[in-house]
Amino acid sequence: MRRAVLVFVLFLSSPAAASATDGASPAERPSDAVAMDTVVVTGEQPGPGLWKVSKGDQVLWVLGTLSPLPEKMQWRADEVARRIADSQAVLMAPDVELKANLGFFGKLALMPSLIGVRNNPDGRTLEDVVPADLYARWKPLKRRYLGRGGKVEKWRPLFAAMELYKQAIRKNGMTVGSAAIDDRIEEFAKSAKIEPTSVDVVVDIPRPRDAVKEFKKSGLDDVDCFAKTLDRIETDLGTMKRRANAWATGDLDALRALPYTNQFVACTEAIRGAGVLREAGDIDARIEQAWIDAAVRTLDAHASSFALLPMSRLTDRDGWLSKLRARGYAVEAPDAVDAAEPATPTP
Repeated sequence: MRRAVLVFVLFLSSPAAASATDGASPAERPSDAVAMDTVVVTGEQPGPGLWKVSKGDQVLWVLGTLSPLPEKMQWRADEVARRIADSQAVLMAPDVELKANLGFFGKLALMPSLIGVRNNPDGRTLEDVVPADLYARWKPLKRRYLGRGGKVEKWRPLFAAMELYKQAIRKNGMTVGSAAIDDRIEEFAKSAKIEPTSVDVVVDIPRPRDAVKEFKKSGLDDVDCFAKTLDRIETDLGTMKRRANAWATGDLDALRALPYTNQFVACTEAIRGAGVLREAGDIDARIEQAWIDAAVRTLDAHASSFALLPMSRLTDRDGWLSKLRARGYAVEAPDAVDAAEPATPTP
Protein backbone atom coordinates (compact mmCIF):
# COMPACT_ATOMS: atom_id res chain seq x y z
CA MET A 1 0.00 0.00 0.00
CA ARG A 2 2.97 2.30 0.55
CA ARG A 3 3.64 2.10 -3.18
CA ALA A 4 0.02 3.05 -3.86
CA VAL A 5 0.51 6.18 -1.77
CA LEU A 6 3.74 7.09 -3.52
CA VAL A 7 2.38 6.47 -7.00
CA PHE A 8 -0.76 8.48 -6.31
CA VAL A 9 1.25 11.32 -4.79
CA LEU A 10 3.52 11.39 -7.83
CA PHE A 11 0.53 11.35 -10.16
CA LEU A 12 -1.00 14.33 -8.41
CA SER A 13 2.07 16.28 -7.38
CA SER A 14 3.89 17.54 -10.47
CA PRO A 15 3.73 17.85 -14.26
CA ALA A 16 6.86 15.72 -14.52
CA ALA A 17 5.02 12.88 -12.84
CA ALA A 18 2.27 12.99 -15.40
CA SER A 19 4.86 11.90 -18.18
CA ALA A 20 5.53 4.78 12.58
CA THR A 21 4.92 4.44 16.08
CA ASP A 22 2.91 6.56 18.53
CA GLY A 23 5.16 9.46 19.52
CA ALA A 24 6.35 10.37 22.96
CA SER A 25 6.04 13.93 24.18
CA PRO A 26 8.74 16.34 22.92
CA ALA A 27 10.46 16.24 26.31
CA GLU A 28 10.69 12.43 26.15
CA ARG A 29 11.99 12.22 22.58
CA PRO A 30 15.70 11.54 22.24
CA SER A 31 17.55 14.03 20.05
CA ASP A 32 18.21 12.73 16.56
CA ALA A 33 21.79 13.84 17.19
CA VAL A 34 22.09 10.49 18.98
CA ALA A 35 20.95 8.73 15.82
CA MET A 36 23.66 10.57 13.86
CA ASP A 37 26.29 8.61 15.85
CA THR A 38 25.31 5.41 14.03
CA VAL A 39 27.64 5.12 11.03
CA VAL A 40 26.14 3.74 7.82
CA VAL A 41 28.29 1.04 6.23
CA THR A 42 30.07 1.72 2.95
CA GLY A 43 31.95 -0.30 0.36
CA GLU A 44 31.22 -3.81 -0.86
CA GLN A 45 28.63 -5.70 1.21
CA PRO A 46 26.98 -9.12 0.72
CA GLY A 47 23.38 -8.16 1.40
CA PRO A 48 20.93 -10.60 2.98
CA GLY A 49 20.57 -14.26 2.13
CA LEU A 50 17.64 -15.72 0.21
CA TRP A 51 14.47 -17.35 1.48
CA LYS A 52 13.74 -20.73 -0.10
CA VAL A 53 10.18 -21.73 -0.95
CA SER A 54 9.84 -25.21 -2.38
CA LYS A 55 7.59 -28.12 -3.23
CA GLY A 56 9.43 -31.25 -4.26
CA ASP A 57 12.16 -30.25 -6.69
CA GLN A 58 10.60 -26.89 -7.60
CA VAL A 59 12.10 -23.86 -5.84
CA LEU A 60 11.36 -20.15 -5.58
CA TRP A 61 14.23 -18.06 -4.18
CA VAL A 62 13.06 -14.81 -2.52
CA LEU A 63 15.15 -11.71 -1.80
CA GLY A 64 13.90 -9.26 0.82
CA THR A 65 14.22 -5.60 -0.17
CA LEU A 66 14.51 -2.69 2.24
CA SER A 67 14.27 1.08 2.24
CA PRO A 68 16.25 3.04 3.22
CA LEU A 69 19.62 1.45 2.42
CA PRO A 70 23.20 2.74 2.79
CA GLU A 71 23.90 5.22 0.00
CA LYS A 72 27.55 4.26 -0.54
CA MET A 73 27.10 0.51 -0.27
CA GLN A 74 28.19 -1.64 -3.19
CA TRP A 75 26.08 -4.77 -3.19
CA ARG A 76 28.02 -7.99 -3.77
CA ALA A 77 25.18 -9.98 -5.30
CA ASP A 78 26.99 -13.13 -6.46
CA GLU A 79 24.45 -15.56 -5.00
CA VAL A 80 21.53 -13.60 -6.43
CA ALA A 81 23.14 -13.53 -9.87
CA ARG A 82 23.76 -17.28 -9.70
CA ARG A 83 20.21 -18.13 -8.61
CA ILE A 84 18.70 -15.97 -11.37
CA ALA A 85 21.04 -17.51 -13.96
CA ASP A 86 19.69 -20.94 -12.94
CA SER A 87 16.05 -19.78 -12.99
CA GLN A 88 13.35 -19.67 -15.63
CA ALA A 89 11.29 -16.77 -14.19
CA VAL A 90 11.77 -13.60 -12.12
CA LEU A 91 8.94 -11.92 -10.19
CA MET A 92 9.44 -8.24 -9.40
CA ALA A 93 8.08 -6.76 -6.17
CA PRO A 94 4.32 -6.10 -6.21
CA ASP A 95 3.29 -2.64 -7.31
CA VAL A 96 0.26 -0.47 -7.96
CA GLU A 97 -0.44 0.90 -11.43
CA LEU A 98 -2.71 3.91 -11.81
CA LYS A 99 -4.36 3.63 -15.18
CA ALA A 100 -5.66 6.73 -16.95
CA ASN A 101 -6.48 6.46 -20.64
CA LEU A 102 -5.18 9.88 -21.62
CA GLY A 103 -2.77 9.39 -24.49
CA PHE A 104 0.03 11.84 -25.21
CA PHE A 105 -2.15 14.87 -25.93
CA GLY A 106 -4.41 14.07 -23.00
CA LYS A 107 -1.39 14.16 -20.69
CA LEU A 108 -0.35 17.50 -22.11
CA ALA A 109 -3.85 18.85 -21.52
CA LEU A 110 -3.82 17.56 -17.92
CA MET A 111 -0.51 19.17 -17.00
CA PRO A 112 -1.77 22.73 -16.35
CA SER A 113 -4.36 21.44 -13.89
CA LEU A 114 -1.59 19.81 -11.81
CA ILE A 115 0.02 23.15 -11.00
CA GLY A 116 -0.36 23.83 -7.29
CA VAL A 117 -1.90 20.42 -6.58
CA ARG A 118 0.43 19.91 -3.58
CA ASN A 119 -0.75 23.12 -1.96
CA ASN A 120 -3.35 23.41 0.79
CA PRO A 121 -6.77 24.58 -0.43
CA ASP A 122 -7.69 28.26 -0.02
CA GLY A 123 -4.09 29.47 0.27
CA ARG A 124 -3.64 28.08 3.79
CA THR A 125 -0.18 27.26 5.15
CA LEU A 126 1.14 24.40 7.25
CA GLU A 127 0.98 26.62 10.31
CA ASP A 128 -2.73 27.13 9.60
CA VAL A 129 -3.64 23.46 9.22
CA VAL A 130 -1.54 21.51 11.76
CA PRO A 131 -1.72 21.83 15.56
CA ALA A 132 0.66 24.33 17.14
CA ASP A 133 2.70 21.65 18.95
CA LEU A 134 3.31 19.76 15.69
CA TYR A 135 4.28 22.93 13.87
CA ALA A 136 6.76 23.76 16.66
CA ARG A 137 8.38 20.34 16.11
CA TRP A 138 8.33 20.80 12.33
CA LYS A 139 10.30 24.06 12.31
CA PRO A 140 13.71 22.82 13.57
CA LEU A 141 13.49 19.67 11.43
CA LYS A 142 12.59 21.76 8.41
CA ARG A 143 15.57 24.07 8.99
CA ARG A 144 17.92 21.10 9.38
CA TYR A 145 16.82 19.08 6.38
CA LEU A 146 15.03 21.49 4.00
CA GLY A 147 16.64 24.86 4.73
CA ARG A 148 14.79 28.13 5.07
CA GLY A 149 12.84 28.18 1.78
CA GLY A 150 9.16 28.94 2.15
CA LYS A 151 7.57 27.00 -0.71
CA VAL A 152 7.02 23.83 1.32
CA GLU A 153 5.10 25.88 3.91
CA LYS A 154 2.24 26.08 1.40
CA TRP A 155 2.06 22.32 0.95
CA ARG A 156 -0.44 19.91 2.45
CA PRO A 157 0.93 18.10 5.53
CA LEU A 158 1.31 14.81 3.64
CA PHE A 159 3.45 16.31 0.86
CA ALA A 160 5.54 18.36 3.32
CA ALA A 161 6.10 15.28 5.48
CA MET A 162 7.21 13.12 2.57
CA GLU A 163 9.67 15.77 1.36
CA LEU A 164 11.10 16.14 4.87
CA TYR A 165 11.46 12.36 5.22
CA LYS A 166 13.19 12.02 1.85
CA GLN A 167 15.76 14.72 2.61
CA ALA A 168 16.36 13.45 6.18
CA ILE A 169 17.14 10.01 4.81
CA ARG A 170 19.53 11.38 2.19
CA LYS A 171 21.35 13.63 4.66
CA ASN A 172 21.90 10.64 6.93
CA GLY A 173 23.77 8.67 4.25
CA MET A 174 20.89 6.52 3.02
CA THR A 175 18.78 6.20 -0.11
CA VAL A 176 14.98 6.18 -0.38
CA GLY A 177 13.41 3.30 -2.28
CA SER A 178 14.86 0.10 -3.71
CA ALA A 179 15.50 1.23 -7.30
CA ALA A 180 19.18 0.25 -7.14
CA ILE A 181 18.26 -3.28 -6.08
CA ASP A 182 15.54 -3.52 -8.76
CA ASP A 183 18.02 -2.37 -11.41
CA ARG A 184 20.51 -5.09 -10.49
CA ILE A 185 17.79 -7.75 -10.56
CA GLU A 186 16.67 -6.61 -14.01
CA GLU A 187 20.31 -6.63 -15.15
CA PHE A 188 20.79 -10.23 -13.94
CA ALA A 189 17.49 -11.26 -15.56
CA LYS A 190 18.56 -9.73 -18.87
CA SER A 191 21.86 -11.67 -18.72
CA ALA A 192 19.83 -14.84 -18.13
CA LYS A 193 17.52 -13.92 -21.05
CA ILE A 194 14.51 -13.73 -18.73
CA GLU A 195 11.82 -11.08 -19.06
CA PRO A 196 10.94 -10.09 -15.47
CA THR A 197 7.28 -10.52 -14.55
CA SER A 198 5.48 -7.54 -13.04
CA VAL A 199 2.99 -8.18 -10.25
CA ASP A 200 0.68 -5.17 -10.54
CA VAL A 201 -2.65 -4.20 -9.08
CA VAL A 202 -4.35 -1.82 -11.51
CA VAL A 203 -6.41 1.10 -10.21
CA ASP A 204 -8.45 2.76 -12.94
CA ILE A 205 -8.82 6.53 -13.00
CA PRO A 206 -11.71 6.97 -15.42
CA ARG A 207 -11.83 10.78 -15.14
CA PRO A 208 -8.33 12.00 -14.23
CA ARG A 209 -9.11 15.70 -14.72
CA ASP A 210 -12.06 15.44 -12.34
CA ALA A 211 -9.87 13.52 -9.87
CA VAL A 212 -7.29 16.32 -9.87
CA LYS A 213 -9.97 19.01 -9.48
CA GLU A 214 -11.56 17.15 -6.57
CA PHE A 215 -8.21 16.63 -4.89
CA LYS A 216 -7.27 20.32 -5.17
CA LYS A 217 -10.55 21.43 -3.59
CA SER A 218 -10.86 18.82 -0.86
CA GLY A 219 -9.05 18.47 2.44
CA LEU A 220 -7.11 15.40 3.50
CA ASP A 221 -7.10 13.86 6.94
CA ASP A 222 -3.30 13.84 6.87
CA VAL A 223 -2.29 15.41 10.20
CA ASP A 224 -1.63 11.94 11.66
CA CYS A 225 0.63 11.17 8.69
CA PHE A 226 2.48 14.43 9.36
CA ALA A 227 2.83 13.68 13.08
CA LYS A 228 4.07 10.12 12.61
CA THR A 229 6.61 11.26 10.03
CA LEU A 230 8.01 13.76 12.54
CA ASP A 231 8.04 10.97 15.16
CA ARG A 232 10.03 8.72 12.88
CA ILE A 233 12.59 11.36 11.94
CA GLU A 234 13.02 12.41 15.59
CA THR A 235 13.28 8.92 17.09
CA ASP A 236 13.92 6.26 14.43
CA LEU A 237 16.86 7.47 12.34
CA GLY A 238 19.32 5.45 14.41
CA THR A 239 17.21 2.31 14.04
CA MET A 240 16.82 2.92 10.31
CA LYS A 241 20.61 3.11 10.01
CA ARG A 242 21.09 -0.09 12.01
CA ARG A 243 18.44 -1.82 9.92
CA ALA A 244 20.08 -0.62 6.69
CA ASN A 245 23.45 -1.89 7.96
CA ALA A 246 21.88 -5.23 8.89
CA TRP A 247 20.51 -5.64 5.36
CA ALA A 248 23.85 -4.70 3.82
CA THR A 249 25.87 -7.08 5.98
CA GLY A 250 23.34 -9.92 5.86
CA ASP A 251 22.63 -9.84 9.61
CA LEU A 252 19.26 -11.60 9.64
CA ASP A 253 19.08 -11.78 13.45
CA ALA A 254 19.33 -7.98 13.63
CA LEU A 255 16.69 -7.56 10.92
CA ARG A 256 14.34 -9.77 12.91
CA ALA A 257 15.08 -8.03 16.20
CA LEU A 258 15.00 -4.38 15.14
CA PRO A 259 11.53 -2.87 15.45
CA TYR A 260 10.01 -1.84 12.13
CA THR A 261 7.93 1.30 12.40
CA ASN A 262 6.35 2.89 9.39
CA GLN A 263 4.57 6.20 9.13
CA PHE A 264 3.21 5.27 5.72
CA VAL A 265 0.31 3.40 7.33
CA ALA A 266 -1.06 6.74 8.52
CA CYS A 267 -0.22 8.38 5.18
CA THR A 268 -2.05 5.58 3.39
CA GLU A 269 -5.16 6.20 5.43
CA ALA A 270 -5.05 9.87 4.43
CA ILE A 271 -4.75 9.03 0.73
CA ARG A 272 -7.55 6.47 0.97
CA GLY A 273 -9.86 9.39 1.64
CA ALA A 274 -9.12 10.77 -1.83
CA GLY A 275 -11.69 9.89 -4.47
CA VAL A 276 -9.39 7.86 -6.72
CA LEU A 277 -8.43 5.28 -4.10
CA ARG A 278 -11.65 5.44 -2.09
CA GLU A 279 -13.36 3.37 -4.77
CA ALA A 280 -10.48 0.94 -5.30
CA GLY A 281 -11.32 -1.36 -2.38
CA ASP A 282 -8.73 -2.88 -0.05
CA ILE A 283 -5.58 -2.36 -2.11
CA ASP A 284 -3.38 -3.98 0.54
CA ALA A 285 -5.37 -7.22 0.31
CA ARG A 286 -5.38 -7.05 -3.48
CA ILE A 287 -1.58 -6.64 -3.59
CA GLU A 288 -1.03 -9.57 -1.22
CA GLN A 289 -3.37 -11.84 -3.17
CA ALA A 290 -1.83 -10.84 -6.50
CA TRP A 291 1.66 -11.72 -5.30
CA ILE A 292 0.65 -15.03 -3.70
CA ASP A 293 -1.22 -16.07 -6.86
CA ALA A 294 1.79 -15.12 -9.02
CA ALA A 295 4.18 -17.00 -6.71
CA VAL A 296 2.05 -20.16 -6.81
CA ARG A 297 1.79 -20.04 -10.63
CA THR A 298 5.53 -19.50 -10.95
CA LEU A 299 6.46 -22.23 -8.48
CA ASP A 300 4.18 -24.76 -10.14
CA ALA A 301 5.41 -23.94 -13.64
CA HIS A 302 9.19 -23.80 -13.20
CA ALA A 303 11.97 -25.86 -11.66
CA SER A 304 13.66 -22.72 -10.33
CA SER A 305 12.46 -19.13 -10.07
CA PHE A 306 13.30 -15.91 -8.25
CA ALA A 307 11.23 -13.16 -6.58
CA LEU A 308 11.48 -9.87 -4.71
CA LEU A 309 9.45 -8.93 -1.64
CA PRO A 310 9.76 -6.19 0.99
CA MET A 311 11.80 -7.48 3.93
CA SER A 312 8.97 -6.76 6.38
CA ARG A 313 6.82 -9.31 4.51
CA LEU A 314 9.51 -11.94 5.11
CA THR A 315 10.58 -11.37 8.70
CA ASP A 316 7.01 -10.96 9.97
CA ARG A 317 5.78 -14.22 11.52
CA ASP A 318 2.45 -13.75 9.73
CA GLY A 319 4.08 -12.54 6.50
CA TRP A 320 3.15 -13.56 3.01
CA LEU A 321 5.34 -16.67 2.96
CA SER A 322 3.23 -18.08 5.79
CA LYS A 323 0.34 -18.16 3.30
CA LEU A 324 2.45 -20.32 0.99
CA ARG A 325 3.40 -22.56 3.91
CA ALA A 326 -0.31 -22.98 4.64
CA ARG A 327 -0.75 -24.21 1.05
CA GLY A 328 1.81 -26.97 1.57
CA TYR A 329 5.01 -25.28 0.39
CA ALA A 330 8.16 -25.60 2.48
CA VAL A 331 9.61 -22.23 3.57
CA GLU A 332 13.17 -21.84 4.86
CA ALA A 333 14.83 -18.63 6.04
CA PRO A 334 18.37 -17.86 4.79
CA ASP A 335 20.07 -19.02 8.00
CA ALA A 336 18.19 -22.33 7.81
CA VAL A 337 19.14 -22.72 4.13
CA ASP A 338 22.79 -21.96 4.88
CA ALA A 339 22.84 -24.56 7.65
CA ALA A 340 21.21 -27.21 5.44
CA GLU A 341 23.43 -26.75 2.38
CA PRO A 342 26.88 -28.38 2.52
CA ALA A 343 29.81 -26.02 2.77
CA THR A 344 32.08 -25.66 -0.26
CA PRO A 345 35.23 -27.65 0.49
CA THR A 346 38.38 -25.58 0.80
CA PRO A 347 41.40 -26.69 -1.23
